[in-house]
Amino acid sequence: MDLKKLVDSLHTYERKVLPALATHSGVAELSEETGLQPIEVMRGLQWLENKKLVTLQEDEQELIELDNNGKLYASKGLPERRFLKAMDGEKSLDQVSVDASLSKEEASVCIGVLKSKAAIELRKDKGLFVSITDQGKTLLSKDSLEEQFLAKEFPIALSSLSAEERFAFDALLKRKQIVCVVRKKTYTGALTELGGELLSSGVSGEAGEESLTAEMLASGGWKGKKFRRYDVGIKVPKKPGARKHHYGRFLDEVREQFMALGFSEMTGPLVETEFWGMDALFMPQFHSARDIHGAYYVESPKKGTVDKKFLNLVKGSHEQGKGTISKGWGYQFSESKTHQHILRTQGTALSARMLASPDLQIPGKYFSIARCFRPDVVDATHAPDFNQVEGIVVEEGLDFRHLKGLLNMFAKEFAHATKIKIKPAYFPFTEPSAELFAKHPDLGWIELGGSGILRPEVVKPLLGREVSVLAWGLGIDRIAMFNLGIKDIRELFSRKLDFIRGAKVI
Repeated sequence: MDLKKLVDSLHTYERKVLPALATHSGVAELSEETGLQPIEVMRGLQWLENKKLVTLQEDEQELIELDNNGKLYASKGLPERRFLKAMDGEKSLDQVSVDASLSKEEASVCIGVLKSKAAIELRKDKGLFVSITDQGKTLLSKDSLEEQFLAKEFPIALSSLSAEERFAFDALLKRKQIVCVVRKKTYTGALTELGGELLSSGVSGEAGEESLTAEMLASGGWKGKKFRRYDVGIKVPKKPGARKHHYGRFLDEVREQFMALGFSEMTGPLVETEFWGMDALFMPQFHSARDIHGAYYVESPKKGTVDKKFLNLVKGSHEQGKGTISKGWGYQFSESKTHQHILRTQGTALSARMLASPDLQIPGKYFSIARCFRPDVVDATHAPDFNQVEGIVVEEGLDFRHLKGLLNMFAKEFAHATKIKIKPAYFPFTEPSAELFAKHPDLGWIELGGSGILRPEVVKPLLGREVSVLAWGLGIDRIAMFNLGIKDIRELFSRKLDFIRGAKVI
């Protein structure tokens, strides 16, 4: 190895620390010897270790330090000594506390400590009276083990205590905020064979210029200057640049893709009435999804408002299929229930709102990225709150072949899936209905979402006439797992910086 090149690469910190290692090893000693701050010494040692000139050893020590009360008592004296000093004959406990400037809590501690040492006697007579004993006077004449301990220089290594010091420490540790134990890492450095060889060859002078500045280039001041050599292979701390969250970035890409395909975005509230979340979708009020296991009900405000015009039309559709060839569900529709607030359970609520909107265009294509909520057991592919990409295509003459083509396109475009299944399914608001599955390389077949053609009982009350409407809702969280190479859905929402910084971003 070229020792001259190695010397030329040394930073100022390294040039000061390296010679000092011949006689010192600890960071504190090296700091005092070199005049560098401890953090500067550590940096110098780490850089020297990277160059294989030094071995750096890390040790963890348990150190005793004075806590808040300990610092106070080290200067003013322990409460029990101040207590005994205030004794000149029998006194009430309250009077002793005042004379010794003790708090009620400190006075109570003193009674316990001094009574255990037979230093005081107590007498109860319409109050508590205290008198000092001969043993107490003897204790006043010399420092206790606890006082001797508090007089030491801190911090103290726990492992270095003698038997007497340990006794005093244990006694003080039981008391409030006098001493505490902290774990601290200590570092020592030692020259390697290469480090000793380099030191023998001579390490002197200042390090060269650290950087080539614009001013140097403009003025020509760089000429004749010596620049420090840089080791481009050396280990340095990672400094990750700022970027969007991996899942947030993915959702932005999905939004842009849909807009590029000519879709318009739909938006709506997270808190819905049952009317828009279920009733407008021709889901009967006795359907199992209505109970506590299928939706989160809002406690306050418990109910919301619904446009009376749409409420009457949907009510007629439920009760007797009014306005369509359907007979409806044949039950008495509850207007009270339809006003109840729930957290949005599916993005299809936004499609219902869109069909009722005066802004609806026919033909038209609409999508939304909707946050939805359903009680569920959390595992690698399920969560109680999730994102759903919801959409509708409204146009005369659409049929199941168009829906199938749409699903195939979504699976390939958004999940990049090569193996796809479309299976028959049931949803109260579509007929026919289908579910889309794609094969994940690690998790196997995963359901990506549901779809179908909206029933006339959904479309006509909201739109005012029958027209073909293709509807679909995709679990975009699971599609993101395909794209981002993630095996656990919880990692989509991870707050762990190490994971986020290393996560794949598309």
